[in-house]
Amino acid sequence: MKDKVTVVIPAFNEEKTIAGIIRGVRQYCDEILLVSAKRCTDNTRKIAKSLGANVVIDSGKGKGDGMRLAIRIIKGGIILFIDADGSHIPKDMPKIMKPLKEGKADMVIGSRLLGGSMELHGTFNKFLRMFFSMCINQIINWRFNVKISDSQNGFRAIKANVAKDLKLVSNKFDIETEMCMKCLKKGYRILEVPSMELKRKYGKSGISLLRLGWIYLYRVLINL
Repeated sequence: MKDKVTVVIPAFNEEKTIAGIIRGVRQYCDEILLVSAKRCTDNTRKIAKSLGANVVIDSGKGKGDGMRLAIRIIKGGIILFIDADGSHIPKDMPKIMKPLKEGKADMVIGSRLLGGSMELHGTFNKFLRMFFSMCINQIINWRFNVKISDSQNGFRAIKANVAKDLKLVSNKFDIETEMCMKCLKKGYRILEVPSMELKRKYGKSGISLLRLGWIYLYRVLINL
């Protein structure tokens, strides 16, 4: 149980990419758990089940709600979160999990700043997202005297017992921020490894600063 690896894939209408993600992660884990958004209307769940993944349905409140559901379900070992849009590279999973297995970290984040991103540039909106993310990173670094470059990336691995101890409450995309800040507050060790972010093949990101910016700010302020 100590080194059991469960891959968690939060997904909302990702039928075009989910098969590739499941096939890509399978060789690096013991179990695959797809957390399907309650409002999902396509064949994502059907495809995931056909490929042997376990499927659960969240309460419809957002990505954070789904991730918290997965944390409650998983009994132990290592939890690795990977997005369903194809922007993360499964081959990077071993290097993300290595510091956990060696006892050198309690959570490891795949850093886009260190590995590069094809997604966070090219338009003014993407520039704002990157700038906003960097501001959050700097606040976290100032508050906890650390050097984290990508606190927002969803490609990360964490010990299951640590994830449970954080008692996360976020329902939206701000859960990654909450996870980082609560880890540091409780004295858990966070490391980063380089990981390239690919451009998503289909659809658009669900992150809108106009809609979610104030939620991020609220999450940072209450965890200072």
